[in-house]
Amino acid sequence: MASVERRQNVRENLGQTAEVRIGRDPAMHSIRVRNLSSRGLMGEGPIKVANGTRLDLELSNIGRVSGIVVWVQEPRFGVAFDDEVGSLS
Repeated sequence: MASVERRQNVRENLGQTAEVRIGRDPAMHSIRVRNLSSRGLMGEGPIKVANGTRLDLELSNIGRVSGIVVWVQEPRFGVAFDDEVGSLS
């Protein structure tokens, strides 16, 4: 039986990078954004995060957004944004 896509938000597949700050750590880390929607993203990179980790992200064409890690399957992870972001173009 084929799997059915249940997401209601349009996601864009990307190859862009983003800068990430983990929690209160002032260091910035580069990640690859695998896909992006107005409510979250899938990122990939050499950072170690766990469910519930707070992140601040700097996304090109969008700016700074904050969110929380909602799943991890290293080296990938999902982030739910605190606030919906506007235009993704």
